Amino acid sequence: MGTVQKQLRDETANLVKALRRPEVRGQWGEMQLRRVAELAGMAAHCDFTEQTSVDSGALRPDMVVDLPGGRQIVVDAKTPITAYIDAAEATEDADRDTNLTHHVRHIEDKIAELSSKRYQDHFHTADFVVLFIPGESFLYAAASRKPELIENAMNRNVVIATPTTLISLLKVVALGWREEQLADNAKK
Repeated sequence: MGTVQKQLRDETANLVKALRRPEVRGQWGEMQLRRVAELAGMAAHCDFTEQTSVDSGALRPDMVVDLPGGRQIVVDAKTPITAYIDAAEATEDADRDTNLTHHVRHIEDKIAELSSKRYQDHFHTADFVVLFIPGESFLYAAASRKPELIENAMNRNVVIATPTTLISLLKVVALGWREEQLADNAKK
């Protein structure tokens, strides 16, 4: 049992170490996003596309979800969790508080970044972009620290989604597609 616990600690440490690298965090976030879309019953290249470039490649959201009626939802996966990990590893309350404050700031920076990209000028979208954060606890920690975080994001036309909320949103989209197909079949 002691050996298994040591192996688990070592593997957890390796995972935390890997997630500190931005490229690994990005790949993990994109993988989680794809998995969420698949769990919602969506199919790549049919219901959504990944890494669609516009504006000569200057803009490349992680996912564009097609809606009935030719509209789209732009989703960008962001994984600003370094400060969150630091807070989880902190042994002093003051360090934990400082890191959680940084965690909130990192999410606010991602909100500002997505808002400034103005995806709605390049896609047939609703007037918002989805900021996908690949873990419920990452958003919970930030929103607990700053309760107005989600409202502030909405005011900037950014909807923050975690796996649970994005699955719900995408299930509604899938339902919309099924109803549109039923309506088309009824007309025929």
